[in-house]
Amino acid sequence: MGGGKWQILSEIGCFYGGLTGKTKNDFSEGNAKYITYMNVFSNIAVDTDIEDFVKISKHENQNKVKYGDIIFTGSSETVEECGMSSVMTKDEEDIYLNSFCFGLRVKEKYKNLLSPEFSKHLFRSEKVRKQIVGTANGVTRFNVSKKRMENVKIPIPSLEEQIRIVEILDKFDKLVNDISEGLPAEIKMRRQQYEYYRNKLLAFEELK
Repeated sequence: MGGGKWQILSEIGCFYGGLTGKTKNDFSEGNAKYITYMNVFSNIAVDTDIEDFVKISKHENQNKVKYGDIIFTGSSETVEECGMSSVMTKDEEDIYLNSFCFGLRVKEKYKNLLSPEFSKHLFRSEKVRKQIVGTANGVTRFNVSKKRMENVKIPIPSLEEQIRIVEILDKFDKLVNDISEGLPAEIKMRRQQYEYYRNKLLAFEELK
């Protein structure tokens, strides 16, 4: 299946880091929301309904997470779980990122070409995950290389195709979440269905 244009990440966006220079006390007396490592790891779209706060002073220079940003976990104990992604699909003001993750901000000219709702599924797809995992190195703990991440390629189909794919995959994702209190076997089956269709719909071939 053709996937429209294919672009490397350094072409479509710029990477940025999470919080810097914070102490334990800054997280016990917080005044601004921040996105935890587990929030990124566990959700394809960032959960903004959170009670995780960090202290940010008025003139402090920290990166804020913005609508459309793609967030990645920086490291993991297993290589397969490196670089897990979550996308900021809501326009939330003054929300920051933990220091163990990093973000990709889409450049202005690509903002109308790559839907955040599409990105949340795309960056968890088999083809893209395989590339991301390939950027990691380590022995007992594996770290994603931002330099190598710059060369990860993603397909950018037409917006019409992105909308079509999102409608299908959102339905499966909702099914998984709606039965989260159900039987483990049923949850597993729904999740496998979602992953099957996600990988099938997002298995674009690069046009030579």
